[in-house]
Amino acid sequence: MGTNFKILLYALILATCPVQAADIVNIPGAEVGELLLIAQERNPELASMRYEADAVQARAGASSALPDPVFRIQLQDFTNKNSSGTTTLVPSEVGSTYYRVMQPLPFWGKRGLKQEIAEAEYSQARGRTSATWSELATKIKTDFAQYYFVSNSLKLTQEMLALTLNLERIAKSRYSTGLAPQQDVIRAQVEQTGLRRDLLMLETERHHNMTRLNASLQREPNATLAEPQHLRKLPAPAKMEFAALAEQLGKQNPQLFTLQAQINAAEKNRELTYKNRLPDFTLGVGATQMGNDIKMWELMLEFNIPLQQGARRGQEREAESMRAAAQSRKDSALSRLQGELFEYTAALETARRVEAINTSSLLPQAEATLQAAYVGYQNGKVDFATLLDAQRQILKAKLDVLNAQVQAQTSLAQIEKLLGEEL
Repeated sequence: MGTNFKILLYALILATCPVQAADIVNIPGAEVGELLLIAQERNPELASMRYEADAVQARAGASSALPDPVFRIQLQDFTNKNSSGTTTLVPSEVGSTYYRVMQPLPFWGKRGLKQEIAEAEYSQARGRTSATWSELATKIKTDFAQYYFVSNSLKLTQEMLALTLNLERIAKSRYSTGLAPQQDVIRAQVEQTGLRRDLLMLETERHHNMTRLNASLQREPNATLAEPQHLRKLPAPAKMEFAALAEQLGKQNPQLFTLQAQINAAEKNRELTYKNRLPDFTLGVGATQMGNDIKMWELMLEFNIPLQQGARRGQEREAESMRAAAQSRKDSALSRLQGELFEYTAALETARRVEAINTSSLLPQAEATLQAAYVGYQNGKVDFATLLDAQRQILKAKLDVLNAQVQAQTSLAQIEKLLGEEL
């Protein structure tokens, strides 16, 4: 009856507090995918990069527009000195009035190059946004893997503490009957103290992991995160061949994408610099008013004379050097990124093998050793130090499995950062 009453009371609380119940259900942290979705929506640094990209895109849309036309009105003999009249600014009452409308026009091809330069700058902004997201996603994936490791290490340490408490009871029982020395009991208590110290350190590390994840998600530092349930599945070994990944790296890496956009912008700027050897034009149309009538129409063509070729040659050399510098930066980055890719793919494969060895061999052996030591100690055939050592070995084996899993996830996150997408 008491249990049924508690169930009904809990249901009533949930029904009257739907917001709190929803918050309990929707606490993030069980898996990394939901954390990445939250970060995409909330992270302010990523949002600022998107806004900057939007600003560059808006600027690119107006880059090829013609300059504003110019309207000019000119009053001749507005003092009316020749006609013995009075000074006036009325167009029909002065000697004559000239109207001009002029439109500056760049030489053919310059507007298109300016548009292409602006589009290349927009590509750079998009590349920087992708790089920012890759950095953030990698941080979240790595922090989540550490959060998983610490949370599960806490559980394993608590299990070992419970086992040590049981060993203490066995040691006390054997000591009370004269089958074991008091030193066994003391050793069990010392082991418990060490495990409790480890638990405190793990709790602190877990708190730090939660704080880092909440910061990336734009949440309060002390906001609650759910217990991590599982890590992401590793890609099949066939998908991790270096040659295929290196090709994908060259096409999709955000940093290389940005550097290629810089090269494109430098090339177009170089072409525009060479086109500045050619003149720009101004077309105009005008009319002359005398009294209330338009007496004449005019058509005008004006162009600048590019005589300062020395300055232009300097600008051309600058453009050439900027293009060469951009290409060198990309070549250097490609070599470095390929080296990092090779390093992380090797680390992932090593972590995969270490986990397999620990799971299939080392962990079963440690469990069998602990079981044998447990039975042997009860029978008086094994001393207590051997039993404690067997317990430490099984904890170490389980932690090694966890550590290999985390190392694999960290390497995978770095590989995905290099490739610019998830595998």
